Amino acid sequence: MNLDQLKGNWKQLTGNLKSEFGKLTDDEIKQAEGEADVLAGKIQEKYGITKEEAKDKINEFLAKH
Repeated sequence: MNLDQLKGNWKQLTGNLKSEFGKLTDDEIKQAEGEADVLAGKIQEKYGITKEEAKDKINEFLAKH
């Protein structure tokens, strides 16, 4: 799965996202609604990492799920 497929599988992945990125609130996950850039921005803010690192974490997450 890649970032483009994130949107199509969003509902199935939200529970796993909560487990993987525990600092994100339900509202923040809902706000992202499958948009990789929005999700990366939220992860960047919460975890204090660069946007590229956040995208890498999302890609790692998608590879596992």
